[in-house]
Amino acid sequence: MMGADRFPAWRERARRWRGRRRRDSGQSGAEYAAMVGVVSLVVAAIVGVSVPADTATGLKSAVCRILHPLSGSDACATGDYADGEGDDGGEGDGGDGGGGEGDGDPFVPGDDPFEPARCLLSQDQTKDTVVIQVVFIKISASETVKLQQWSDGTVTLERVTDTAGGVTASISAGIPGLKDWGGSAKLSGTYMGGSGNGGQWLFNGNKSDNPQADLEANLADAQKFAAYLRANDGCRYQSGYNPGAAMGACAQDAASKKPDLEPELAPDVDITKTTTEASGSVSFGGKFKSNGKSGKDAGKSDGPKDLGKISGEVLSGTMTEDVVVMRHNTGQNAGKITFIYTFTVKGIAGAGGVATGERMQQVAVTYDAAAYDQEEEDDAPHHPEKLVITTSQEAGDGGGFKGEAGANAGPVTIDVGGGGGSTESEIHTETAELILDNDTDSTAVEDWLRGNGDPSKNPLPSPSDAAKVPGPDASPLERLLHDKGKLSKLDYKANTDWWNASLGIGFGVSMGQFSLGFKLFGIEITHESKTQTITGNPTYATGPKSGGARPWVEWKNCTQTKPIPT
Repeated sequence: MMGADRFPAWRERARRWRGRRRRDSGQSGAEYAAMVGVVSLVVAAIVGVSVPADTATGLKSAVCRILHPLSGSDACATGDYADGEGDDGGEGDGGDGGGGEGDGDPFVPGDDPFEPARCLLSQDQTKDTVVIQVVFIKISASETVKLQQWSDGTVTLERVTDTAGGVTASISAGIPGLKDWGGSAKLSGTYMGGSGNGGQWLFNGNKSDNPQADLEANLADAQKFAAYLRANDGCRYQSGYNPGAAMGACAQDAASKKPDLEPELAPDVDITKTTTEASGSVSFGGKFKSNGKSGKDAGKSDGPKDLGKISGEVLSGTMTEDVVVMRHNTGQNAGKITFIYTFTVKGIAGAGGVATGERMQQVAVTYDAAAYDQEEEDDAPHHPEKLVITTSQEAGDGGGFKGEAGANAGPVTIDVGGGGGSTESEIHTETAELILDNDTDSTAVEDWLRGNGDPSKNPLPSPSDAAKVPGPDASPLERLLHDKGKLSKLDYKANTDWWNASLGIGFGVSMGQFSLGFKLFGIEITHESKTQTITGNPTYATGPKSGGARPWVEWKNCTQTKPIPT
């Protein structure tokens, strides 16, 4: 397992990546008060309108101006907050299936070297998360399983588990005129660091001249192998389980579920992850009150007392920055280390979760691990080998409910929450992939990652922008992406089913509209199952033509195979 002591430089890289944003670390109390006041504006900005794909790179600047109203718009526009900040979670939708976890340098099609070799056709993802909070300390554990179908007829099965610990705090306020109805707004912040491990199995044993037939056969093998993993996990919980002993009946039954052709890869990957999260929500409901009379004081009244409440969440918004470090120990990416920086903004509106929106920007950069470690030791410049930029936007609607019921016993409160629902959404993704095969290109990317040069000329490029003719003040990275990057666009339909359950015990007091206090103990369990399938006409940008523009054309390597329903 990789820890911070084994790889100390990744935190410094994350700090540098966020760059000039840290200059404003001395934000005043007035600014935080302003953040509380605009929480509903944040949610509305996330959900209320559909942002066109070509404005995706401006999203963070807009969020910056909302969340830093006292800093002025110039700081956001010049890059003090906006540039160098897209960092995940490593969980972007579509693109190359994770922006950096890829499959090595793909083959170059004979007809157009700018056409990517393959695309993600379909993905089934299940994620289970348990979060425990004790006072201000938060601990989480999650498992994510992905089954992915690719246009070249191969199938991958990924399973990643991670644990993290950190701190969290929140502030809430009643909405004037609606406090008797439980109307309230809440703003919270979380910082967590953690580690995990994972594996990816590649099913490509069925190879022929027919990718569609290969996909069907490889998918069947992957599904059998997934059944084997589930059965084998079940054996671990049996009494007397001993992995070193001879194979018992349970293990034999699990092994019988394996496919005839076992997967080619089962790589060992060390994962370290840091998450910074800010969220806000608005809820409405009803409060229960006593008449203030009881026992020997039945003839007197001290005024009504709050006994508890029932409320439902109608608006919520979350902004998350993730830094994931993946060190590949085995598999075809063995000896590589990848940094994945992801910035995500997500919101839900409506009592039944009727509208959802999400914007994601992700940057993944890969190095030779041994060379990177030596460069860190020598305090020498680094030499990245691959860069992937992925942006996605998701918008949809569906039914569901998330609510909370609480009871008060003096300053102690007990809250029980939960909900569930289903959402249908559309996902638009764009990806730019750059293989850095010489020192000049590698240095240009590393300078951009480090924030060197003029901040106003060092933005986060989008794949769409990279297809346009570079302007006279274009940065070296923008020119490099335009000249050499593999650029693609994909659209997906997605269905997400989820449920949530929580229990919290808190301590606090109410003063007018404000509730001050903290959670003594809390536990929350979330399950999410998401299926996405490619739609529309996938395109990629061919090489520069007369005038310099790169036209978007049909992506034949992506349309040759159709996804198989699972």
